[in-house]
Amino acid sequence: MRYAQALLFTFLLFLGFFNASAQDDDVIKVDSSIVRLNVGVVDQTGKPMKSLTKDNFTLYENGVKQQIINFEPVAAPFSVVMMLDMSGSTKSFRQNIQMSALRFLDALSPDDRVAVIEFYDKVNLLNDFTTNRKSVVNSISVANGRGGTNFYKALKLAMQKLSKEGKRRKAIVVLTDGVDTEMQNNDRSLLGGFNDSQSKTEIPPENSEITKILNQSDALGVTIYPLALPTGDPAKLADPTPKQFAMYSAARARLRILAERSGGTLNAINRLEEMSRLYAEVAADLRTLYTIEYQPSDDKRDGKWREIKIEVNNADLVTRTRQGYFAR
Repeated sequence: MRYAQALLFTFLLFLGFFNASAQDDDVIKVDSSIVRLNVGVVDQTGKPMKSLTKDNFTLYENGVKQQIINFEPVAAPFSVVMMLDMSGSTKSFRQNIQMSALRFLDALSPDDRVAVIEFYDKVNLLNDFTTNRKSVVNSISVANGRGGTNFYKALKLAMQKLSKEGKRRKAIVVLTDGVDTEMQNNDRSLLGGFNDSQSKTEIPPENSEITKILNQSDALGVTIYPLALPTGDPAKLADPTPKQFAMYSAARARLRILAERSGGTLNAINRLEEMSRLYAEVAADLRTLYTIEYQPSDDKRDGKWREIKIEVNNADLVTRTRQGYFAR
């Protein structure tokens, strides 16, 4: 009897340790007093300006000028997570995915560190951050899966890995249709009490899961680039019900929110032939970003939205970065 009790105690102790570890893994620890921005600058024709210096930029938070404490030029290396959707909906064009991902890899700087995550029913880290291109090529080549889509679980893993990359510039490039299985199940439950005519506009795209990821992106200074597959485009559904259209529209809207709030772009793939070109365009965009850090003069962590505005000392130039953050 004592042996059984001891065994049970050991098991409960182990279970408590496991749960504590799992909770610790979900916490991203950063210096939240520093705001980090990836900033793109183009002229009126869309040509990137890649030779600017710190003195060319002026930064405002809620209309108040801020002091820039760190500046990284466009040549500074990135830590990039490549996320590959290997769910059942991508099974028929895996070769396109692999070839396009390899083209993206070729367009990166040799000093960029790359990690690869595949997601489907499971989420797998195929390789941690490395500059060894052979390792990354192998990961892209062996990526495989089927079944559902654990997109947001994979996104959280990507944030966890990036949180350990220190002061390096950070980005996530994710190929997906955005139709996360668990999120869609929640959306379906939300629509359960509505009839078809009501369901078109009854799914708010933002929820606690999206907010949590955006907060992590803000804290780490991560720019997110979704490459949205046509399988998730509500306009391409064959004779959808209003509820199906609403669920797919919410999924696509979430991809747009992730991109715009983090300072990235949503790249919609209308035909599979466009995949390689869009991957290459994302890689080129990374090579045109400056990184700016500042410590807000308003140090209150009141949870309120802080609007960010960046200007350059040439009125003909246009800047792009995230619009702001919540001071948590």
